[in-house]
Amino acid sequence: MAESANPVSSNPSYEAARNIAQILRTAGHEAYLAGGCVRDLLLGIEPKDYDVATSATPEIVLQLFPEKKALTVGAHFGVVLICEPDGISTEVATFRHDGSYSDGRRPDSVQFSTSLREDVLRRDFTINGMLLDPATYDRTGDAAQATLDYVHGREDLAARIIRAIGDPIQRLSEDKLRMLRAVRFAARLGFAIESATAAAIRQLASQITVVSPERIRDELTLILTEGGARPGFELLDQLGLLPHILPEISKLHGVQQPPEYHPEGDVWIHTMLLLEKLPSNPSPTLAWGALLHDVGKPATFRPPDPNNPRDRIRFNGHVEVGVRIAETILSRLHFSNEEADQIVALVRNHMRFGDIMHMRESTLKRFLRLPHFDEHLALHRIDCLSSHADLSLYNFAKERYEAAPIESLQPKPLITGSDLIAAGYRPGPKFKVMLEATEDAQLEGTVSTPEQALSMLRERFGKPPAP
Repeated sequence: MAESANPVSSNPSYEAARNIAQILRTAGHEAYLAGGCVRDLLLGIEPKDYDVATSATPEIVLQLFPEKKALTVGAHFGVVLICEPDGISTEVATFRHDGSYSDGRRPDSVQFSTSLREDVLRRDFTINGMLLDPATYDRTGDAAQATLDYVHGREDLAARIIRAIGDPIQRLSEDKLRMLRAVRFAARLGFAIESATAAAIRQLASQITVVSPERIRDELTLILTEGGARPGFELLDQLGLLPHILPEISKLHGVQQPPEYHPEGDVWIHTMLLLEKLPSNPSPTLAWGALLHDVGKPATFRPPDPNNPRDRIRFNGHVEVGVRIAETILSRLHFSNEEADQIVALVRNHMRFGDIMHMRESTLKRFLRLPHFDEHLALHRIDCLSSHADLSLYNFAKERYEAAPIESLQPKPLITGSDLIAAGYRPGPKFKVMLEATEDAQLEGTVSTPEQALSMLRERFGKPPAP
């Protein structure tokens, strides 16, 4: 665990949080940095953002910062968002203790408190339950010396353990999303989940469905993109969460593949290898595309014909089935249309690379101009590296994609519908076919002017009817 000199004193987000804490203290209130930022500072990681915990009530916080844009984003929970002119925002939360959680998602009531220890004990995990005195941190540059720790969080950081604060059944029952958060922190940090906490997750796993689809989606996306996608999904599987949130992925287990193409093993193993090979900080769409690319295989598995020694395992139609399953999952988790379209496109097109060297020039160019084709390339690369390891098709596609100017992939049309009408053709369904034929010829390089395009259309579709 790193405990070095203050690495963030000039960080604008840190400065904003420190100044807020100082103003609160000058006014006679307690104020500390709290939660994940303290954990990260102790680990020697620069936090993405900083939160402040204070004994001041939300009303007092609002009064103390009249010159700033201050918003009560969680009035019921005592949370005020203080926004700086440069766009930096800091959450300021009043010390509190929570009432019962009857819905397993949020407390039925909260009571503000002046007890720092009471506020800490209602938090989720020990590594997130520490506080830091920014004044001491500024003076010493030592995060450990500036840390207040009522829950042995520093010990668990050193032991690389995710442990619920207090009774794990009670803590996880309060907010069922904490089960997914435990997995995310363990995967991202490379930590183990403490045995009693893991046992509580297994016991409560079926209750994860009380959490909203949006919160589940967001937590899964973080697991996929924060750097621990494979261990994260293996933990979801081992702890019994996966069948309740993504049963379609659980079904990948034990689905054998033809060893000549997939020497690595079954579809589950193959998919986990893809997650392991995701690039650093992948886009959510690429990460979900990697997870779902073979989701249609369990439903289309066909064993080899025992009477045909040359036959092999096949997954006929697995792409089409996978597209339908992916659409169901993405709809269930309330993905935006834009994200869902790209993830589905990754699933739909991931097998097309097999034909790329034999495509007509027009077909190839249409393939290369798919939106976010760099993600299709990235998915194909890790797909290959997670199976036969042959990157020849990837290299061919990458070279063609990088060498092709956009105007050659999607040139300005030589002919429009208006041009066809002006040439004497009558509007109708044939227009679409004629325009596609013109674009094909343009992409192939066989026509390059409107005159050549019209001549080609007359030869292929006949002259326009007489007036």
